Amino acid sequence: MATLDLEEQQQLDNLKAFWAKWGNLISGVLTVVVLAAAGWNLWSEWQRREAQAAGKTFDAVETAVQGKDLKAAGDLLAQMQAEHPRATYTTQAALLLAQAQVGQSKPEDAVKTLAWVTTKGQPQVLRELAQLRLSGLHLEAGRYAEAESALASIKEPAYAALVADRRGDAAQLQGKLDEARVQYQKAYVAFGEQQNYRRLVEAKLMALGVNPATLTAVEVK
Repeated sequence: MATLDLEEQQQLDNLKAFWAKWGNLISGVLTVVVLAAAGWNLWSEWQRREAQAAGKTFDAVETAVQGKDLKAAGDLLAQMQAEHPRATYTTQAALLLAQAQVGQSKPEDAVKTLAWVTTKGQPQVLRELAQLRLSGLHLEAGRYAEAESALASIKEPAYAALVADRRGDAAQLQGKLDEARVQYQKAYVAFGEQQNYRRLVEAKLMALGVNPATLTAVEVK
């Protein structure tokens, strides 16, 4: 029995020695883990409330746009940009307002609205969508360098066909027909056969004397 007591005492002494050496570190790590979990929960809750609040204002922007009240929609968007600048709803509201501004023949207002999205919108894919739309407005205004700058910033592969098509438009508007053919061919091949937009690119190619049926992916790389 005495031998057992000595073993237990030795184990207790070992435990005390281990805790004396590593106890502060273990306590610190556990504290960090607990605080991190609490912080994550608070962050998740904040994001949920942020999205909820932004969503309500987005609905108001949508209602204003449907009522063709661009002033009200613009004021609401400014509020969202100030209060919820990183919310996806804010970016979507800006894209919606820009579309309405174009529809009401206010393209320069749309340029300003889209410019905000290109620098502060979330997520990245929507920033690049704004660049694509912005390039179209620059083309219509004859700002070819600005249009190319917007297109050059787009890296998302899903937009590759649209970027090529827009570059074809830019080349054609400047009388660079050979370059327009090259870009339209890229766009045509990049678009899937089931995508309706491909028919529009097909018409552009045929107008420039290119038969789309003869194109292959290898030819236009």
